[in-house]
Amino acid sequence: MGLDGDGNAKPHERLAAELADDMDRVNALIAERMASKHAPRIPEVTAHLVGAGGKRLRPMLTLGTARMCGYGGDHHVKLAATVEFIHTATLLHDDVVDESRQRRGRPTANLLWDNKSSVLVGDYLFARAFQLMVETDSLRVLDILANAAATIAEGEVLQLSAAQNLATDEAIYLQVVRGKTAALFSAATQVGGVIAGVPEAQEAALYTYGDALGVAFQIVDDLLDYGGDAAATGKNVGDDFRERKLTLPVIKAVAKADAEERAFWARVIEKGDQREGDLERALDLLARHGAMEATRADALRWASEAKAALGALPEHPIRGMLNDLADYVVARIS
Repeated sequence: MGLDGDGNAKPHERLAAELADDMDRVNALIAERMASKHAPRIPEVTAHLVGAGGKRLRPMLTLGTARMCGYGGDHHVKLAATVEFIHTATLLHDDVVDESRQRRGRPTANLLWDNKSSVLVGDYLFARAFQLMVETDSLRVLDILANAAATIAEGEVLQLSAAQNLATDEAIYLQVVRGKTAALFSAATQVGGVIAGVPEAQEAALYTYGDALGVAFQIVDDLLDYGGDAAATGKNVGDDFRERKLTLPVIKAVAKADAEERAFWARVIEKGDQREGDLERALDLLARHGAMEATRADALRWASEAKAALGALPEHPIRGMLNDLADYVVARIS
């Protein structure tokens, strides 16, 4: 178990320890439902990605919010597995779209097998996710998770046109992030409360917490790409730059750019004409315009919004862990 800066277990690890029995059931259900009698490649591809680690943060959010809200049944296990299947399906599809070669320090499925396998196995996992959510007999749950799946896809498609276009502003960036990242966080937290039968105000608070946490999480990821520790993040500094992704630090720098700086960003991001020394120039421009500090301030603001939403939820040890989780997400950039 890792420790935070104060020598304590990290919040997601404390949450994992608190929910260990339920997570064991989720993992068993995932293994059972990713099996296929007729297509052995499905469990092979899925096991490669599921077995690569990851914090299982999204399913833990579903299990944790359900327990915090007093749920006593077993549908939360199915919903947590649903959330993980949706997440895994989107990762398989993302790696094909991004032509990625590595995820969580291991070769991607599309590299080990091929793009066709990654796309089709992702489709299979989406279908499995819908089967699981139907088993909860809740139209409300189905509505939330089906909307999340559509919003994720919409965010990814929007990113295709926005990622390399200097006209992309912070509002469009936020729309992309709310789609591709925050939508599954907010669905994961919201359905935990829905199956527990919480009042409408608490359900809204759970949604707000997940949405704000997801936005903070993605902003921090984008920031770490320009200033993170490669060993800790699993990414090399400048990966987003090399992939010509217009993330928040760059959007902020472009907004303050003079004509010569704008021409630089157009060359490296829009045209993809990247040369030796360009990453260093980009980092210099981010520093010159205070883009990193401004992006960090945005992440902290979203984390504060997530924590504020918890005030409407029941007193519970898990509520404290969710509060600490919001702090931890942004502590990575302190």
